[in-house]
Amino acid sequence: MSEKPLKTQPLPSEHWDKTLEPIIAGTNGGPINVHKLMANNPALLKAWWDFRNHSVEGGTLGKRSGELVILRVAVHMQAWYEWGSHVDRGLICGLSIDEINRVLNYSTAEDWESGDSVLLRAVDELVAHHCLSDKIQIELADHFSTAQVMDIIAIQGMYVILACMINSWGLTLDHEVQERIAAQASERDFIASAARFKATIDNIN
Repeated sequence: MSEKPLKTQPLPSEHWDKTLEPIIAGTNGGPINVHKLMANNPALLKAWWDFRNHSVEGGTLGKRSGELVILRVAVHMQAWYEWGSHVDRGLICGLSIDEINRVLNYSTAEDWESGDSVLLRAVDELVAHHCLSDKIQIELADHFSTAQVMDIIAIQGMYVILACMINSWGLTLDHEVQERIAAQASERDFIASAARFKATIDNIN
């Protein structure tokens, strides 16, 4: 038996199973590394794709709130690929780099409007406790519908799954994304910030 685990690598699209051709077409022939990683399990990628499309658009939350959920998950999971990818997407959907960087701070008491604050705290509860407390559900109800709260839970869960894959196999950020966000984010700074975030949680608990 090998002493080292066999690292699962992104699978180039020219080697994908033929059943995945609609996904290649849906990405205009340019699937990104996380899609290529999941292509090692064609049935999983096919089953996941509609959920991915719903989640990456933010579901009923809309893109801005959906991106805040995903970015907060990335910090909790210390997943650079996920963070870098959604810094890029967050900027495209209208988040400022200041807002994105504030997601790295555990406290939401300052600088966030109440809807954004409770959204981020809901993600914190879901990651830490795998449910939403009665208290935060009452706060969420002031800003979000039942369908939107379901999407907060679902999008959080989806990106926890992806972060587990990303972290297990050390997925490399796509070169094009790295180039676009080079002036706004770096892996080294993210790792340091995510470690501080985790230390804050550990101290609270």
